[in-house]
Parts: sequence; structure tokens; C-alpha cells
Amino acid sequence: MAVYTEISDDDLAKFVAEYDIGTVTSCKGIAEGVENSNYLMRTERASYILTIYEKRVKREDLPFFLGFMEHLARTGFVCPTPVRGRDGRALRSLCGRPAAIITFLDGMWPRQANPTHCRLLGDAMARMHLAGSSFPMTRANDLSLAGWRKLVNACAPRAGEVNDFLAPLIRDELEFLSARWPKDLPAGVIHADLFPDNVFFLGERLSGVIDFYFACNDFFAYELAICLNAWCFEREGDFNVTKARLMLQAYRAKRPITPAEIAALPLLARGSALRFLLTRLYDWLNHPSGAFVRPKDPMEYAKKLRFHQSVTGPGAYGLD
Repeated sequence: MAVYTEISDDDLAKFVAEYDIGTVTSCKGIAEGVENSNYLMRTERASYILTIYEKRVKREDLPFFLGFMEHLARTGFVCPTPVRGRDGRALRSLCGRPAAIITFLDGMWPRQANPTHCRLLGDAMARMHLAGSSFPMTRANDLSLAGWRKLVNACAPRAGEVNDFLAPLIRDELEFLSARWPKDLPAGVIHADLFPDNVFFLGERLSGVIDFYFACNDFFAYELAICLNAWCFEREGDFNVTKARLMLQAYRAKRPITPAEIAALPLLARGSALRFLLTRLYDWLNHPSGAFVRPKDPMEYAKKLRFHQSVTGPGAYGLD
């Protein structure tokens, strides 16, 4: 989450008047994340998150994102729910951009994920994949191979501003993955951004998942690969196979992983590392002036990509 668009008091009052949620008592920007402008808004009745969707999010995709959250909440999966206005609509406009209010979710995200967090994540991820099987809408993953190629073309000419080896690394890896990317693995709706700051905990309980604005239809195992990268590396850069094993075991207990998915996991982990390397690199090179949040270091994912390039099989992730 982040803040790129400022809201005047008058604009906020007019916007909230379209809902039956009471009078605003406070509204404070949340300076985390990189995609949208987010505010923690309190009214006399409850707390909410007000989101203004910035340029990277397409307006035509928003019914999918908001609808998926509503669908998951109806199945009992804990996530924020879009608030509908007096006219029944959840999606509106504020400051010339699409905007929505969603319910506030209690909990804290783990600054340093431990094995218990990873086990609970695996269980929740499987339940989310199963719950999404009855969601009727579909959305292609904009940040798969075709999207990576666009980012490589956009970033490679300036990648040397970050590190000299990045341009050949991203070009060579894209060609490697393009020639080998799987075409027929179990698929459905995935979150596609299940980083620790999007998963909340209360003590030893996972209290919910937030930020569904990359959700799309893709391979379930690709989501597993994203989480291997996001949750199973230590701060020093070492891969923690214990965390990976617990996450994958908990997932398999709810949704069996096929042999084809297991075999593809090293390749999918490379693809996931390249995807986040590229988006971080793009944001680093194109950081908007005045934004409250600093871009994330792309070199973290360059190192993770190097690790996955050295993997010889799924056993490296704790799978037999």
C-alpha cells in the first residue's frame, strides 16, 4: 500500500456521503506498498480502508478484484469485503480516479516470517484456491510471459544504473523461461501477490489476507512459487527449506499437488523471481517524485533468481 493521490477534506466528505457508514472521524495515508493510494479511515461506526486505484490498475479489472473478495468472504475465507454505497455500487470515483472502500481487517503482518507463519499460509492458500473454484469471472495474468517481455524491453536499456549484470540476466532468463514455460497445469484464481505484508496474523492464528489487486487466473503451483520466494528466504539471502516444507505440506493437506506441479516448481520459482525482479526494477527506475514510499530493491530478487537457477529438482524445496 502507498499514497500517491492526496484527498481534500471536502472531496472526502462528499465521497463518504454516498455510503451509509457514518461520519469520518479520521483519515490517514498508509505509506506501504507500491501500487495504489490507501488510507486508514475511521468513522463513528467502524474502521475502513479507502483505496484510490492508480495508473497500473486497469478500471476494467476492478469488478474482478472486488467480486473475488466478495466471493471469498461468502465462502467463509477471511478477507476484506468491498462496502457498497447507498446505490448498491462498490466501485466509484474520487479525485478523478476509481476508488472503493473495503472493510478493515484486524491483525499484523510478520516482519520476519517464521515456520509457523509459513505453515498457516500454506493452509490458507489451499483453502483460497479451493474457494475460488466456483468464482465465475476470469482474468488473465498480465504479469506472465508477455508482460515480462514488455518489462524487459522497458528496463534493459537502463538496468546498468542498478547493476551491470542485470540487463543480460533478465534477457537470458526470459528466453530460457519462454522456451520451457508449462502449458497444462492445474489452474484457477490465484492471489498472485501473497507477500507477508498481505497476510495478517493475530498470535498463532492467520487472521486474513488482503490486497487482491493482482488476482488472476493462473497455475496454482505458480502461487506456491511466489510464496517460496516471498516467505522462505532469510534476510541474509539463504533459502530456508524447513519453512518451504511446512508451507507445502500444509497446502497439500488441503489440496493435493500433482506430480506435474511438483516437477515444474523449480521453473515456476525462477519465473516468479524474474517477475518480481522486473517490477521492482521498473519501479526503481521510474519512481514517481513525491511518493511517500521508497521503491523496493530489485537486487533481492536477482539473488533469489540465482538461487533457483542452481536448483536441480523439487527436493530443494522440501518436496519428495
